[in-house]
Amino acid sequence: MTEHSGVAQRHADIAAMLLDRVGDERLGLRTRERDWTWDAVVRESAARGELARTMRRDGPFHIGVLLDNVPDFVFWLGAAALVGATVVGINPTRGDAQLAADIRYVDCQLIVTDVAGMARLKGLDLGLEPDRFLLVDDPGYAARLEPHRVRPQAFASPESLLLLLFTSGTTGTSKAVKCSQRRLAVIAYAASDKFGHIRADVDYCCMPLFHGNAIMALWAPALANGATVCLIPKFSASQFLSDVRYFGATFFTYVGKALGYLLATPQSPDDADNTLVRGFGTEASVADQAEFRRRFAAELFEGYGSSEGPALAALDPAAPAAALGRPAHPGVAVVNAATLLDCARAEIDEYGRVLNPDESVGEMVDKAGALVFEGYYKNDVADAERLRNGWYWTGDLGYIDAAGFLYFAGRQGDWLRVDGENTSTLLIEQVLRRHPAVIAAAVFGVPDPRSGDQVMAAIEVADPSTFDTAAFAEFLAAQADLGSKGAPRLLRVSANLPVTGSNKVLKRELQTQSWRTGEPVYRWAGRGKPEYAPLTAATRAELEAEFAAFGRAHLL
Repeated sequence: MTEHSGVAQRHADIAAMLLDRVGDERLGLRTRERDWTWDAVVRESAARGELARTMRRDGPFHIGVLLDNVPDFVFWLGAAALVGATVVGINPTRGDAQLAADIRYVDCQLIVTDVAGMARLKGLDLGLEPDRFLLVDDPGYAARLEPHRVRPQAFASPESLLLLLFTSGTTGTSKAVKCSQRRLAVIAYAASDKFGHIRADVDYCCMPLFHGNAIMALWAPALANGATVCLIPKFSASQFLSDVRYFGATFFTYVGKALGYLLATPQSPDDADNTLVRGFGTEASVADQAEFRRRFAAELFEGYGSSEGPALAALDPAAPAAALGRPAHPGVAVVNAATLLDCARAEIDEYGRVLNPDESVGEMVDKAGALVFEGYYKNDVADAERLRNGWYWTGDLGYIDAAGFLYFAGRQGDWLRVDGENTSTLLIEQVLRRHPAVIAAAVFGVPDPRSGDQVMAAIEVADPSTFDTAAFAEFLAAQADLGSKGAPRLLRVSANLPVTGSNKVLKRELQTQSWRTGEPVYRWAGRGKPEYAPLTAATRAELEAEFAAFGRAHLL
């Protein structure tokens, strides 16, 4: 093993990677309060794994984890890997009803949380007895671990299911992506090769560990290389640079909206005086990427991916700023879903706008991706939708330009990408329709000026001129099942929404019009409780200018 590379041997499973770190006295995990060597990380994981084995019942060995980015989340990832259990990262941004449905759906037989998380779960119908909850900040938790501090050993195989990662599907019902130990190991080594992970890295984990971004792009490569993982409980734009300097961080992961929040913080002349070398993420605007590089003097690798799918793009230094790269192999294509034929190459103008979208924009597929996709938990219908014609269908749109570069062009179906999270439009519609004045509701995505999507809703009411938007905002704030990302940023109020012959609201037409309509449209800034202000001619112009400033005008 060299000074600069921790990948001395490539293992087929995460458990073997962990055992390879036994005796490794280099720093494996850090917080602001405490440090652990890699040897200590593995031993903490083993103790938790042994405790879980004593608590195991018949049925799937699924352990739900509802925690911020605290050391115990990392220890339980390792615990599950060693004993052949499955970690289910529970997303705390879900509304109460969806949170309970998620936990029941994936058959959790044990929940690891803290006092704050238990307060959230208390009273929900989870189908679990009180003794099935472990609180990591309970005074008796440490004592329960002590009898189980044994020499680490593995009871898993490469095929052992390690992760269930939640997403939202086109029907609004939860889907849980399956990820085996073998697949995560392959991802870890591929990321190491592609993005230059080394043993000397200090990896700043500011994205949530219940998400594939943090596990697949940071924790697993760090484990493979023996790099140091540095945890903060939650992302904080104002604390970012201070954390980077405190830990001496060299690498981090992000989503586009988080990068936008970071760039909104006041600039200082010494912003570039930091240890960062590079970052990896998705859905950041071209302008935000360029500004981050300028301001913080670190490289960014912008990618495309999903928790369930294969990598589609290969890095190419010659790629245009808006491109993902080149197709990763000849099987990656953009196809017409109706004809199964490859789409024409995109003709792009000087502003980056596609001139022939009808011919060139189609669904991104991997014709060899069926070998990588491991499926969704208890959802054969969704599996079949992903694996049509023997190909892996991403459900996302893209195009390829004349030079052979691949671009992401948006997402399909009744789900949105909001702040890096998939959000179901159908669930939001159900909440909106509960308001006594709402006759019909349609929820859809419009592009966010910086990255991903914004939630826009169109509601039908008897008289838009008398509709009380302030009372409606208060109603939304009181809905426990809406979730923190579900409140619409843009609200259209109509007396007569367009419908099909079967009386279904025409979402596509509404989405095409977005805020460019003669009907009243209101906007919420997106922070704090919802508060809507009318969209005027001046604010519409400001919104259009914001898209142009961040290089996303071609999405409008």
